[in-house]
Amino acid sequence: MREAIRKLVDSGAFRRFIIGVIVFNAVILGIETSDRAMAAAGPVLVALDTACLAVFVVEIALKLLAWRGAFFRSGWNWFDVFVVGIALVPDAGGLSVLRALRILRVLRLITVVPRLRRVVEGFLAAVPGMASVFVLMAIIFYIFGVMAAKLFGDTFPEWFGGLGAALYSLFQIMTLESWSMGIVRPVMEVHPWAWAFFVPFILVTTFAVVNLVVGLIVNSMQDAHAEEENAARDAYRDEVLERLRAIEARLDGNGAPPPSEADGGTARGVLRR
Repeated sequence: MREAIRKLVDSGAFRRFIIGVIVFNAVILGIETSDRAMAAAGPVLVALDTACLAVFVVEIALKLLAWRGAFFRSGWNWFDVFVVGIALVPDAGGLSVLRALRILRVLRLITVVPRLRRVVEGFLAAVPGMASVFVLMAIIFYIFGVMAAKLFGDTFPEWFGGLGAALYSLFQIMTLESWSMGIVRPVMEVHPWAWAFFVPFILVTTFAVVNLVVGLIVNSMQDAHAEEENAARDAYRDEVLERLRAIEARLDGNGAPPPSEADGGTARGVLRR
């Protein structure tokens, strides 16, 4: 019974069914944001959402029956339990905000689709390296923020009147959102030399540090993909070797004569060659 459940859960058809339910549930949750749709078919939409939730609960129950204690050794399974468990909490009173968190069930696509899971694993593998880059970014922002508050705080208090305002304005400049006509050029009308402050800041943050973060993520994903390919190659090699050992053991059990040069050798000799 347990083996049959495990085969069902691991089958491609079951995985595709769960993907379909996740996508369908995402569409239902999106439609529920429309007041007109809720007024026309609110009970139906709620019933369909409840049915999708029931499918997810049954899926987790089947995985628990199939793998038992091994189920909790995977962080992705814990993630599934958390996302589905949020929807099971009553949304009355102060917990009504949890109703909005039902959309997190769409994230279950990450656990079901291997390619999406590989992307997330690559991102998580890049976090240690990214932490050092973020510390460097914070130091750069702090230095430029203090300088901007001292240089431009008196003339442009709405942008650089304090450290917090200066840091936010510098973050906007780093994202290149209305940085020239919105902030820098008005500042340069009062301080013509301000370009000497803002241009190096953009070069250091936008074109250097941010691209360094992107490079770390790309390298981590490539490493994760290479490890997965190596694991698949090793698994295929082990499977081939196991089949060859099984064939050799079968030949030995049938009492096949040893290979000789006179008769050209047996199949076992061919396998060994």
